[in-house]
Amino acid sequence: MSMMNRLGNTKNPYQGQYKKVLCVCSAGLLRSPTTAVILSQEPFNYNTRAAGVSSEYALVQVDQVLLEWADEVVCMEPDHQLLLERLMEKTGTVKPIICLKVPDRFRYRDPKLMEMIKESYLAATQPAAEEKKKDEGSSDPVV
Repeated sequence: MSMMNRLGNTKNPYQGQYKKVLCVCSAGLLRSPTTAVILSQEPFNYNTRAAGVSSEYALVQVDQVLLEWADEVVCMEPDHQLLLERLMEKTGTVKPIICLKVPDRFRYRDPKLMEMIKESYLAATQPAAEEKKKDEGSSDPVV
């Protein structure tokens, strides 16, 4: 498939209105697929994909098309975030990146890994949601 076809498909309207989250780790085999499973289920229900940053080990390597597709990128380590930022700069893509700081020592869908991912993602995203609610609540009319 050509690059133009792949890029065009990132805007396929049949994907629905769900947030699209690209989950990234080194090889895209253990942590990022586990993250994709978690974020695709309740309470999140996001449209997810998993990929790796390593050109040597990743079965599906992060590229411009995946970054274009995503509304948000979730990575496991600060090194991944730096690589993603460089790739985004190179491709002119701007997407929020959340780094969960999850070490590479778990098996796919390990219960401890799943709990760590959920807690880290909520901790990274909840403060923003709480601030927004607080700001909306503080706009009471002045009498």
